[in-house]
Amino acid sequence: MTDQATIDQEITDRRGSRPGRTHPPRDYAPYRSTALRHPAHPPVAVKDPDAVELSGPVFGTGDVTPFDHDLTVHHPGQPLGERITVTGRILDRAGRPVRGQLVEIWQANAAGRYAHERDDHPAPHDPNFTGVGRCLTGDDGRYAFTTIKPGAYPWRNHRNAWRPAHIHFSLFGTAFAQRLVTQMYFPGDPLFAYDPILQSVTEQAARERLVSAYDHDLSVPEWSLGYRWDIVLDGPAATLFEEA
Repeated sequence: MTDQATIDQEITDRRGSRPGRTHPPRDYAPYRSTALRHPAHPPVAVKDPDAVELSGPVFGTGDVTPFDHDLTVHHPGQPLGERITVTGRILDRAGRPVRGQLVEIWQANAAGRYAHERDDHPAPHDPNFTGVGRCLTGDDGRYAFTTIKPGAYPWRNHRNAWRPAHIHFSLFGTAFAQRLVTQMYFPGDPLFAYDPILQSVTEQAARERLVSAYDHDLSVPEWSLGYRWDIVLDGPAATLFEEA
């Protein structure tokens, strides 16, 4: 059994409080916007944490429909691009499944453009793809999405800056205050070495945990290619999360 001191130390390391951490530093110079986005003051202590949990918004299982996991439907026609299946399990530090977890994703379309009014990348919009979906994990902790493989896009962080293809993942516990956000990448992307966001994860093993694996058994003949990506919420093998 792991004692609380060890758990606390692992959490401290992941938050970037000492050298040798696996979690990226909050202020990472090559990722320019971190200078404006990282916290500059100590956290504000909440006097009654239980009251925050009780008064915060929660979701009901009835809010998630059986079709929300498929991003290729709900439109007049079929989206453009390479159809993919993305699945995996949400696990705790001991490898146990996390059941009933709300998993949300959002992403760019196949041309590398988000369905968002502030995205001015001169790539085509896809009227049949909005790029958002959600599902609940099953008893085995498994999630599954059908979507389109996103394209790379420019992000103006530095000269000739392009983000590798990725899907944003958001996970909720029993309350929105427990939200965790991360990104899933695709294997063999040539842009990995040029992306300061991914390169801010200095430990190679931790960086590799952000990359999905192609799984031919998940591919559906004449329909979609399959990718597998597990998310570990805590412990030494944890998937790294973005910090707001």
